[in-house]
Amino acid sequence: MTLAIDVHDLSKTFGSMKAVKNIAIQVEQGHITGFLGPNGSGKTTTLRMLCGLLTPDSGSGRVLGLEFPREAEAIKRQTGYMTQRFSLYEDLTIEENLVFIARVYSLDHVARRVDETLDKLGLTHRRKQLAGQLSGGWKQRLALAAAVMHEPKLLLLDEPTAGVDPQARRDFWDEIHRLADEGMTVLVSTHYMDEAERCHDIAYIFNGDLIARGTNDELIAQSGLVTFEAAGPRADRLAHDLTGKPGVDMVAPFGTALHVSGTNRETIEKAIAPHRHPPFEWQEVEPTLEDVFIHLMRTHSPDRVSQAA
Repeated sequence: MTLAIDVHDLSKTFGSMKAVKNIAIQVEQGHITGFLGPNGSGKTTTLRMLCGLLTPDSGSGRVLGLEFPREAEAIKRQTGYMTQRFSLYEDLTIEENLVFIARVYSLDHVARRVDETLDKLGLTHRRKQLAGQLSGGWKQRLALAAAVMHEPKLLLLDEPTAGVDPQARRDFWDEIHRLADEGMTVLVSTHYMDEAERCHDIAYIFNGDLIARGTNDELIAQSGLVTFEAAGPRADRLAHDLTGKPGVDMVAPFGTALHVSGTNRETIEKAIAPHRHPPFEWQEVEPTLEDVFIHLMRTHSPDRVSQAA
């Protein structure tokens, strides 16, 4: 296994706030790793440190075979970074933006590279359109084109599909998998569980700590959650009665169905026993990735930790 990222003890503090706390992260070459966590958890800070835009307070290792952070400038030249907000020039055309990016990277054969990039990302027919006139999905595609134009080995994406429609999201992920198939390593932050499931593996960060790491199946197995699902007319209304019952760690409606989860099967079954009658049908199901992450957030919240202490 060849690691594109192998960094340990990575930390960053802003004033009195410790944004990232001595995390270790490894990403295999050619893999897509989903980087999950709530707002303010440290995802963006970590991405910016890895690509050399922020200097870490501590941390060492290797990125793309280069010493981190000593060789940050060399790492930056081989990394593509797509920010959450569209950051290209809205008063330039798609083509003009890509020409500008090519010159920033001092690329040779600029016209040919721009043509090839436009073709790969399906932008050729829009090349003369102003960036500011593009929809969210097309802006996203242009931003991705700019991030990969210099043929980086590592691609860092900061919530790249926020605010775009489902078809644009699917097209985007098809392109990400194509790039990974060609050997590019991708670390992508996202809030969408369906996108997390498209990744080869997942890293979950919360309050600056990396609290879970593995494939979807591994994270579900490691959670220790037992989940029962209630189906039937407006089963979701049972949430009010079951929330807070002994052994019930989490109650989550899924449409008209209801997921009830905890770590002890006996106490969960005792809690739902009064409701195991028609018109409701109950069955034990595998926890979803969303169940797992809500559980992780609750068990690692400051209030929960202080109570346990």
